[in-house]
Amino acid sequence: NVDPQKTAFVLRKAWTLYSVTPLYRFRRGRLRDYARLLGAFIAAEKQKGLAVEVGVELDIKVALSSLADLRGSEQDQAALLVQLSSRSQASSRSSEDKLVWSGWFCSVYGEDLSENVPEDFTCLPLFLTHGAESYTSMVGSWFQKTFDCCFRRLAISPLNLSWMVAMWAGCKLDRATSAVELVFSVPRLSQPLDISYAIHPEDAQALWDTVQKTPEEITQEEVDVFMDCLYAHFHRHFKIRLSAAKLVKVSTAVASAHCDGIVKILHSQYLPGVLMLLTELAISQIQ
Repeated sequence: NVDPQKTAFVLRKAWTLYSVTPLYRFRRGRLRDYARLLGAFIAAEKQKGLAVEVGVELDIKVALSSLADLRGSEQDQAALLVQLSSRSQASSRSSEDKLVWSGWFCSVYGEDLSENVPEDFTCLPLFLTHGAESYTSMVGSWFQKTFDCCFRRLAISPLNLSWMVAMWAGCKLDRATSAVELVFSVPRLSQPLDISYAIHPEDAQALWDTVQKTPEEITQEEVDVFMDCLYAHFHRHFKIRLSAAKLVKVSTAVASAHCDGIVKILHSQYLPGVLMLLTELAISQIQ
């Protein structure tokens, strides 16, 4: 059960995905200490290596917090939210800090990884960031040095994108929704060419309903049939074989995903399902 108020910050933002190996000797009870240390590290990086005293008020404020709502089961660790806020030197102390970067670690039904690691390790394999890449680099560097973990950008293959569009197109929503859109990149051309293919959401859902044999269960064969039907329809009208192009982005009313590993989650009802799929992708990259 996801609390919409506590997870609202997740929705309608473009998140960049990373996979993260288990954190060594990470302790929930030390989040305030970690925030101070990370803040000092960022200040030192911005000042190109000059020593910065821990605890001194800095222009970037760091906050770390646990989010118990963003996990799949009791076996999963609670999500960890990292927020960087900017303090304006000119503004008064009473004015609010401006949020400049957010990142969060999570595991949604990530038992495949957590069952096989020793007690001293904390498994939060999926890391999502929103904000300047320079801050992502600094936060990632500090976590890697402090907890002996490794970050890697999480790309999404055309095969996984096809799974996503099939799953999300079949989701039943209680209001009028946006079109299901697939974007293809045509290879081996002197100039880049993308093809955008939009399907009315009710048509996409009706097609999926005819393809899916068992509710609550999806097979590779069903995904293949769904995509083949879309390709055949497009070829019949435009005489273009989309199967020869590369699927690079999918958009639905539930979420959108780009092959570069950028995801935007649009509907809170399906947030756990989207995060479960992304956690699975992150774990497969680690293993």
